[in-house]
Amino acid sequence: MEWDFLAATLINLGLNLAYTILALAVGVIALRAIDRRLLTRIDIEGELKAGNMAVAVFASTILIFVALIVAFGFRG
Repeated sequence: MEWDFLAATLINLGLNLAYTILALAVGVIALRAIDRRLLTRIDIEGELKAGNMAVAVFASTILIFVALIVAFGFRG
C-alpha cells in the first residue's frame, strides 16, 4: 500500500468525522433553539422524560429536517 493513498484515506476519514460532529452539534443546537423560541408551550425534555411518544416523534422529525438543511448547507 502506498503512503500517499493511506494519507489521503486518513485525511478523508478525519474530514468526514469532523463534518459529522459539526453537523450533529449544529442539529442539537438548532433543536434546542427551536424548543426555546418557537415551542414555548411545550416542554420537550419534560414530555420525553414522562414517556410521551408523540413528542419523541415530533422532536426526531424536527431533528431530521434540521439535519437535512444543515447537510445541504454544508455541501454548498
